[in-house]
This record gives sequence, structure tokens and C-alpha cells, in this order.
Amino acid sequence: MKQKRFVLIGHPVAHSLSPAIHHAAYGALGLPHRYELVDCPDLAHVERALEAIRRGEIEGANVTVPWKREALKLADRVAPGAQRVGAANVLVRGADGALVAHNTDVLALVEEFQRLVTTVRRVVVIGNGGAAPAVVVAAREAGAEVVTVTARKFLPSEPAESWPHAAEFSARGAALAAWPGADADAQRRFNLLLSRVDLLVQCTSAGMHGADDGQALANLIPWEHLPQCALAYDLIYNPANTPFLEGARAAGLGAENGLGMLVAQAAKAIELWLSVVPPRAPLESAAREALAARSRA
Repeated sequence: MKQKRFVLIGHPVAHSLSPAIHHAAYGALGLPHRYELVDCPDLAHVERALEAIRRGEIEGANVTVPWKREALKLADRVAPGAQRVGAANVLVRGADGALVAHNTDVLALVEEFQRLVTTVRRVVVIGNGGAAPAVVVAAREAGAEVVTVTARKFLPSEPAESWPHAAEFSARGAALAAWPGADADAQRRFNLLLSRVDLLVQCTSAGMHGADDGQALANLIPWEHLPQCALAYDLIYNPANTPFLEGARAAGLGAENGLGMLVAQAAKAIELWLSVVPPRAPLESAAREALAARSRA
């Protein structure tokens, strides 16, 4: 069987566990394929990677921050799931060489939310980057009645409609809230939101390996205001524990990192590329082992 090449496009990507997960999947399926990291610091690098897919040098790609929205725009065709989100995390090369944009983040997040939270009615999302639209859509599909998004550039001194991607979130049924660190009134309103939340999702890079340590963001969260039944979910998985998760656990709340979501979306990407469903256990084991090895390094 011919070896196929799959890649992860993003910046930065050196921290990613995706190669370990995908190679575990190919091994479990008895396939010789390989998976590589392609660091794309600017849009020109992304465009070159996409052209390599069109030429058949690469069979397919995952896309991570900060290029999920751009990947959708640069694709030749867009699957309904990616269109609904407005961002793509998977690119599939069609038989005609065309790039088809998909989003497996939503399916993975719905699985996670339904597995971890008994009732998902009120959700607060922190961050407005490429992963945030998928969180909003997934929360809605998991049954949320109210989803509110806040982000660092949502400043109360400016009209809400001018906030970055405001129209995009509003179109997906999300309410918008000013950044709690902006002023005392914004913090008060944020505290009130969280006093009734079922699920708090952290979508920024704060706390990620290679980014800022995440402590400032964690300090903005009024953990004592959250209901004891609430879950704090951090999309970051490297490191396994972030100040956001530590703050939640210290308050006696449920807390979960994004490793389960990473594995689930990877399995769904492989299904899109190869039309086979990989067994989940080897992927989860490989992810945890790779993460533990990073922690020991």
C-alpha cells in the first residue's frame, strides 16, 4: 500500500500531540501513512501548504490556530458543518484535487459536553479565535439555551457591533459580553453571568505551552461565584493542567482539559480522509503517553 502524507497546519505547532495520535491510529489500522507538523507563521506559508495538497504531495491536513478561518476561505469547497461554524479544522483532497473544508471540532465538542455535563443550558465562552465558533455551535447542539462570548478585545468603550467577529457570533445565536478585565462594571456583569453558568469554556492560548502562563486570565474568573455543578473546560491540553483548571479545582468545580476533544476530532478527521473509523483506545493512550513524556522533559 502506498504511504500517504498528512499534516497539521498552524502556528505554533511544535507542542502538538497530533503526530502521536495519528501514528497510533495508522498503526492500529495497519496503515503505513505518516503525519507531520507544518509550522505556518504567515498566510503565505498556509497557501503553499494548501497548494501541496492540491498537487497531491499531501493527502490531507488538520488546521489549528490561528488559521482555521483562513483555511475555510482558501478551500475550493466547504462542507455544511464547516460552513455552519465559519472555520475549518480539516482539509480533504477530493478526487479532482480540489480542497474540501470540514469541521470535526463541533462533533468532538458535542461528545465532550454531553459526556461531562449533565445539563448544558447556560454556557460562557472565553475567546473569539478560530476555535470559539465551533464551541458556540457545539454548545447549541448540546442543548444550550444561552451562549455568551467574551474576549480580550471586547471593550465596553466601543460599540459591541464593532468587536472582532461580533457579527459572526451573533449570527450563530451567541450573546456578547465585554471583557471582564476592562472595567469594574464589565467584571460585575461577568460575575453575574458566571453565577448561573453550567459550562465555562476557555478558548484562548492563555496557559498554552509556549504562550503566556495563563495566570492573569485565571485571576479574572470569580470562581467563588460559579455553581458547584458547573464545569470548567479548557481547550488547551499541553500542559495538562493550566491556571484556569487549577482555579476551578481549587473552588471544588469540575475541570477538564482539551485532550478528549483533540482525540475525538482526530478520529473523525481520519474517517474523512480514509473512510475508516479508528479504534479510540490506542489514540487516547498515545495522547496521554506523549503528554506525560512532555511533562517529564
